[in-house]
Amino acid sequence: MCVNLTEVVVVGAGPVGLTLAMRLGLKGVRVLVLEAQDHIEKDLRASTFHPPTLELFDEQGITPRLIEAGLIAPTWQVRNHPAHEFAEFDLSVLKPHTAHPYRLQCEQWRLSEFLKAYIEEHLPSVTICMGVRVEGFVQTPERVDVQTQDRVGSKETWSCDYLVGCDGAKSVVRKGMDLDFEGQTFPETTILVATDFQFQDHLPNLSFINYCWSPQGTFSLLRLQHLWRVSLYPGVDESIDEAIQEASIRAKLQLIAPQCEAAHILQVRPYRIHQRVVRHYVRDRLILAGDSAHINSPSGGMGMNGGVHDAFNLADKLSRVIQGESAELLALYERQRRPIAIKHVIEQSAKNRARMQEKDADKRQQTLKNLQAVSQDPVRALAYLLETSMISGLRESMALT
Repeated sequence: MCVNLTEVVVVGAGPVGLTLAMRLGLKGVRVLVLEAQDHIEKDLRASTFHPPTLELFDEQGITPRLIEAGLIAPTWQVRNHPAHEFAEFDLSVLKPHTAHPYRLQCEQWRLSEFLKAYIEEHLPSVTICMGVRVEGFVQTPERVDVQTQDRVGSKETWSCDYLVGCDGAKSVVRKGMDLDFEGQTFPETTILVATDFQFQDHLPNLSFINYCWSPQGTFSLLRLQHLWRVSLYPGVDESIDEAIQEASIRAKLQLIAPQCEAAHILQVRPYRIHQRVVRHYVRDRLILAGDSAHINSPSGGMGMNGGVHDAFNLADKLSRVIQGESAELLALYERQRRPIAIKHVIEQSAKNRARMQEKDADKRQQTLKNLQAVSQDPVRALAYLLETSMISGLRESMALT
């Protein structure tokens, strides 16, 4: 049997896997990226980039490309609909703390495409294989042997120093490590809808990022360069199959803006919300990053960003281990990233979700008043935005030993 050799195999060519591969390649590490899909899917996933993530991508010129393809959001809001009351947070207060005092609204798949193009143009030590899935792997004290199969059934074995799972919530690598994905699944199903309807022409004082209460429940409106992403929820006693039908979606959109009757519904994606984290990110030569290790409510846009932060942290430590430093650095990666995933990603996004799932009108109104008070107090607003923009979490991560 022919065995191919490399230093690191990364499973998953999403933002986390490609970020890790790029950073390792910049250190001269030989990397093989394996992606089961034969192309980068342009589906409805993450779309919010926080300031520290944009800073991390500045060096290789990825951030300017994201900005060109996206939409800078200088503010975000929590709104009470249809009264049009809102609390607005102005991210310009972050100017002393970041070169990017805003959120950037841009599709996740664009980051994957930009990273893939950069790797293929600049990093000959990194190979990306699309349409190749991992069938299994065996870890020994000296190496990991990874068995793969492509779309036409051709099988290969790769021997590497380290195998990293960046292959998402259903991670093959995590399952092969026999790790429980501890946590919970929330009862509601989110229905994500893309439309070219121009909500800003019909709802006054709308930000590019809006988390909204309504008499029927809750929804969110996130604007991209050419479309809006709307998060909706099934009605009482409405099945998921019923809720994703065009008539149901259109009726819910009209409750937001009656003029939505003629809106073009471009994409629909239902998904469940999970809050889960593994006990261990590292088992000897097997490592996890991103959604393979932790998943959370998308409220606040922290999942993809947290995974990218994992990748930057891991790339620094793994490259040093491959170059001869102690493997204890990988334990440090786990110590620095797992507590942050729990405290600053999972817990914060859970708070965001709980706030928006509140049904009581009086409690909503009190929460809105509290948020307005925070937004208007420079000291409290800065502290709140440092946390919700993931700056505090990244700083705390790097301080852990």
